[in-house]
Amino acid sequence: MRPVSYSRVADVGTAIGTVTADPESAFLAGGTTQIDLLRIYVEQPARLVDINDLPLNGIEELPDGGLRLGGLARMSDVAAHPAVRERYPVVSEALLLGASPQLRNMATVAGNLMQRVRCSYFRDTEAPCNKRAPGTGCGALDGVNRGHAVLGTSDRCIATHPSDLAVALVALDAVVRTEGPAGPRSIPIDDFFLLPDRTPEREHPLTHGELVTSIDLPALPVAARSRYVKIRDRESYEFALVAVAAAMSVVAGRIAEIRLALGGVATKPWRARAAEQVLDGAPATADSYRRAAEVELEPAVSHGMNEFKIELARRTIVRALTELAEREAAA
Repeated sequence: MRPVSYSRVADVGTAIGTVTADPESAFLAGGTTQIDLLRIYVEQPARLVDINDLPLNGIEELPDGGLRLGGLARMSDVAAHPAVRERYPVVSEALLLGASPQLRNMATVAGNLMQRVRCSYFRDTEAPCNKRAPGTGCGALDGVNRGHAVLGTSDRCIATHPSDLAVALVALDAVVRTEGPAGPRSIPIDDFFLLPDRTPEREHPLTHGELVTSIDLPALPVAARSRYVKIRDRESYEFALVAVAAAMSVVAGRIAEIRLALGGVATKPWRARAAEQVLDGAPATADSYRRAAEVELEPAVSHGMNEFKIELARRTIVRALTELAEREAAA
């Protein structure tokens, strides 16, 4: 492992200035994936700037009734917070299903959004990977791609985004707030994740030295009627084959409001807008759910080993919405 210098900062301005001044530096928070990538030479920063002392770990009420999650808030703290569990259960469930207890105690919510893909070709420095080494190709296209994406892919990358939390946040239209060399920014969560297209190595619109300071959850009554369904190879800590974040309200047997996002099937957390259009105002029935799932997955493209994900995603959408409707009917 190459030598890495280390420094610890106590205020946001110093953190941004220190990283901005050194193009080979990086922020260090929980480090639950970053240190792994450093050890296997996928990422090789010359300097790590520890930001754990920054005052960014709070969970605060917003004037409009929303909730602000500090960028350094630990996953376990957010998942257990009473306001999150009551008003945004999909967020709590996604966090609890997203990692082991040990990782949740260390990992931050901002770091969770910024984590890199779990593609084995990305993590093997001898393999071709446009995300790690632009221009070398994508080994997964004709390789072992059982866990890879069927939506939002390109001829340069088919790796899935690994975050469960991000899927829930996309369904809720959260806003990511940052501070950087050019000042503060507010980025709608769906714009925070970039499709691979021509620049698969670029996953976020952040500049070097730009720091995620918080994530704002909007005041959203329907979010109290939400859930996260995750399908994986094993019940213990594992990444999603397919995941669904759903929030829905039903009035007089019809869907009055619907929010739907998919994980494990796309190169970014996938807002299922086509399915939402089908479901808006439709009867809250299994037939409606199946029709919406078919429409959403119609553009999906398999690459051989991952073809099963298309049908699995359809069935998981139907399951998530059916269980939500049953829960609301029983309330």
